[in-house]
Amino acid sequence: MNRLIFFFAFAAVALLASLPAHAADPAVGRWKTIDDETGQPKSIVEISQNANGTFSGRIVELLNPSKPNPACDKCKDDRKGKPITGMEIIRGMKRDGDDYSGGTILKPDEGKVYKSKMELVEGGSKLEVSGCVAFICKSQVWLRQ
Repeated sequence: MNRLIFFFAFAAVALLASLPAHAADPAVGRWKTIDDETGQPKSIVEISQNANGTFSGRIVELLNPSKPNPACDKCKDDRKGKPITGMEIIRGMKRDGDDYSGGTILKPDEGKVYKSKMELVEGGSKLEVSGCVAFICKSQVWLRQ
């Protein structure tokens, strides 16, 4: 019986030692975007951390698109003409304490790229995402999925 207890205790310690030293970043995961003008859900964005420590976000699902498989016809960069589903809309975001900044966000229906920042709110259940031109900013609150 003592050997069995020792075996399980050893296995538990070995398992804990094999886990990463830190949990995933709190912004990483899937978020439901909410249109700031209509209040309606628009898409699901998956935020991930890149090898260089920056964060990016990709649209993994469009909710009620105006047409099937829409493309970013108004984009002016490498995303021009590409399908919006699967498109990286957040690029180069860096963590700064509890906030994220220094990156950009694309609004595919306008084809415009804005300087962006993000902040976790309500204990991490929501993400406030802002896009800014000069001193004028617009924000959306996204919901964790």
